[in-house]
Amino acid sequence: VMLMSFVLFSQQQQIKEEASVINIEVPVRVFSGKTFIDNLTIDDFEVLENGVPQNIEAVYFVKKRAVERSQEKKRFSPKTSRNFFLFFELSKYDPKIGDAIHYFVHNVLSPGDDLTFVTSMNTYRMKNIAFEVTSPDEVAKQLIAKVKKDTMTGNSEYRHMISEISGIAQSLSIQMAQGRTSVLSEDQLVMEDVSTPITNISSAGQFEGRSLEEQFNVYENYIFKLDNLRRMNQAKLVNFAKYMKDKDGQKYVTIFYQKEFIPQLDPVLLNQTLSLYQDSPIIQQTISNVIEFYKRETPIDTVLVKQTYADCSISIHFLYLTTPPEIRYGVYMADHSEDIFSAFREMAIATGGFIDSSSRADLLFKSAVEASENYYLLYYTPSSYITDGQFKEIQVNIKSKNYRVFHRAGYFAN
Repeated sequence: VMLMSFVLFSQQQQIKEEASVINIEVPVRVFSGKTFIDNLTIDDFEVLENGVPQNIEAVYFVKKRAVERSQEKKRFSPKTSRNFFLFFELSKYDPKIGDAIHYFVHNVLSPGDDLTFVTSMNTYRMKNIAFEVTSPDEVAKQLIAKVKKDTMTGNSEYRHMISEISGIAQSLSIQMAQGRTSVLSEDQLVMEDVSTPITNISSAGQFEGRSLEEQFNVYENYIFKLDNLRRMNQAKLVNFAKYMKDKDGQKYVTIFYQKEFIPQLDPVLLNQTLSLYQDSPIIQQTISNVIEFYKRETPIDTVLVKQTYADCSISIHFLYLTTPPEIRYGVYMADHSEDIFSAFREMAIATGGFIDSSSRADLLFKSAVEASENYYLLYYTPSSYITDGQFKEIQVNIKSKNYRVFHRAGYFAN
């Protein structure tokens, strides 16, 4: 009886799904080079869903929050209110971040806009009446102060860990180099360049007197602790997307992400040390673990994440803040941003957002804002919609034109 009830329910549900009617909204930005194209009509656009052409029912051209122009075969009510989310993924505070916030408050944020900003310590939401009770200068000043304070406080453990790893890596490099030269012949030692001065090694002094095994063990523990500090939480990413989907209006997420450098040991020295210490299973295993850590893959299911963010119809702007690595003797400061970078990059691409890199956070943010303030809203009803929970891919083209088109990648039919 229970099985029969389930079958009947499934049949009824399927009938309901096949009868469903849904309207799909697609924010679209069209560029020729860096110039936004603002003169397109409904006849210039082509929309495909899973490769099948769809009938576009309306196109609205929007500047900031105002609908400047519309063409309708069917009337819609576009929601153009703006929700801004600023995420500051920073290990060190950069004054250019303050310049970016100042520009945003004075040139972008308007009364009625919703603003939430997230630091390593807290999530803040600016009250809608902020501009009624205080000046833009004071609003910017308060935002900058919170971001600066939270960055300095919230990431102190991260910065301390980087410093400790650098110290132990320097100590290990020195000891491994000494172990290498100690087994060379006299002739080889003559040819070996050992005259290079050892600089910037003060932080390595605290590890003097420890055996190579102890130092490798400390180094391994540090890098895995650091990895736990910076590891992305996929569940939180997905939950945030679901939260965003329920918000009305246009949704803009800007991620300020600083390039990360992890102190690594010279691979040549590591391999030579493996050869020298073949009778020490502890050193062999630890070095193998370290090498595997260096090769680790992205822990995020980027396909799931980008589809989830495309589904909630938001624009993610990923601003990759590049900074030169610190120079330390015997330590290779490796760029370790790839795992997080790839996830954020895929999210931005899937939502039709902005991606760029520079050491200037203010210039990046200004470009992202300018690229997103003008857009088209396209509406269509899928020709055959079934609530099957599958991801439906959207492709928007401009007929007979070689323009760059940015839009969300699709949606889940659920």
